[in-house]
Amino acid sequence: MTQDELKTLVGRAALKYVPLGQVVGVGTGSTVNKFIEALATIKDQIPGAVSSSEASTERLRAIGIRVFDANEVEDLAVYVDGADEIDGQGCMVKGGGAALTREKIVAAQSRRFVCIADESKRVQVLGKFPLPVEVIPMATQRIVRQFAALGGTARVRLQDGKPLVTDNGQHILDVTGLAIRDPLAFETEVNQWPGVLTVGVFAQQKAAVCLLGTSGGVQALNF
Repeated sequence: MTQDELKTLVGRAALKYVPLGQVVGVGTGSTVNKFIEALATIKDQIPGAVSSSEASTERLRAIGIRVFDANEVEDLAVYVDGADEIDGQGCMVKGGGAALTREKIVAAQSRRFVCIADESKRVQVLGKFPLPVEVIPMATQRIVRQFAALGGTARVRLQDGKPLVTDNGQHILDVTGLAIRDPLAFETEVNQWPGVLTVGVFAQQKAAVCLLGTSGGVQALNF
């Protein structure tokens, strides 16, 4: 099976985790786009969604699903999103699509995080995928130096030769050279650095379930 076919499989499999009659949290990325396509088949059975990005909001509205502002909804039963990496405890690296801050906000509002991913995203130790960190631009170079002190190399993510600007008006650093063996401690530390808006380690808001697309079908991992 191709990677695209695996993404379609897990996107469809996530439907059974969506409680009918309730607003669903929807993440961002190519795998989530497959979930949104699947969500179209039950759109008349849910009130709507809370979205983690402008891109997902556009896709949801295009198929006729109402998108609520997060402040309009008290809590969410489930949040469905992808991951750039996920370890054996359900901790993840996210933010390849630059939506990590809003993803973490919606995840924190949800009682259950269902991660959908293909098997290439499963790792023993987080850090091989460049770690996204959303930062306030005036703090960029100091944060680059702080990552260097941890053995990491941080670079500003560019788009068309200029720093990428997130939906929140900030920049992204991508950090390589890290082995994140204690994701919760790492997330807690980096989140305290002045100028860091969000670090792309999801340990506080880790997955409860991962639907992993494999050559043998969808494997459900519970954490």
